[in-house]
Formats: sequence, C-alpha cells, structure tokens
Amino acid sequence: MSPEEKQEYINKLDEELLIGGVMLSEWSTFLIRDTDTAFCSGASLAAILVSQAAIESHLRFEYSDAQKTGNVGFYNLIENSPIPDELKSNLHKLRKYRNKWIHVNDPHEDDDLLSKPEYYESELEVMAKFAVKVLREVIYLEQYI
Repeated sequence: MSPEEKQEYINKLDEELLIGGVMLSEWSTFLIRDTDTAFCSGASLAAILVSQAAIESHLRFEYSDAQKTGNVGFYNLIENSPIPDELKSNLHKLRKYRNKWIHVNDPHEDDDLLSKPEYYESELEVMAKFAVKVLREVIYLEQYI
C-alpha cells in the first residue's frame, strides 16, 4: 500500500467505526497520531509497537484506576477490561505478535530474517494494518452521541 492508500484506510476505519464522539486522554491521542504516522510512513514495526502503547494507555484511561493498575501488564489490562471477547482475542493476538519482536531469545539466530527480509516486511505490514484497526476498535468502543 502507498502512503496515500494507508491514510485512506485509516480514514475509512474512522468513518466506519466512529458514530458519535469519544473522550481520549492526551497520552492516547499522541500515541494514536504516532501510530498513524508510522503506519503511513511504512514503519510497520513501529506502528505495531506504538499502537499497543496507545491501546494500553486508553485501557488505563477508560477502564482502570491508574493508582491501582500502575504496574499491571498489558495482558491483565486486557483481561480486566469490560470489552467484547472477540476484541480481547484480537488484542492478545497483537500482544503475542509484538512480544515475538520485542523479546528476541537469541539475536544471533538471524539467518531466516536475513534470507527472507521480504517475507518479514510483508508480515509486518499485514500486522500493522491489523494493529491500526484494533486500536480504533478499542478507542471507539465507548462512544457518546
């Protein structure tokens, strides 16, 4: 996808999912904007990482008491949030994929990455698109009209 097509994808998601209005924290807003910038610029891994940060920020803002959940991880935030099970499942899918890139067991084992970079770039682009969609499903869950 070109940068323009990626921006159009985001615009269509917003049109489809946003019916009323939402209240977002400034932290979440900043991270969402950064996610969109990374996605449209082709920085797929960055888009995935920042989308998770934006989702985590929003879950803390919307559904938890920051004083009590400051040290609670993403997994528990997902599980303790009153969101639909299908969305929880998608968030866990995103979380697990992100963990695969963040928690590399042995960085010396990079032969596969070196021999098939196009495969990984393609996979990252698909997951970045997924991350952008899941992010919007989370932030547009609690709307007012």
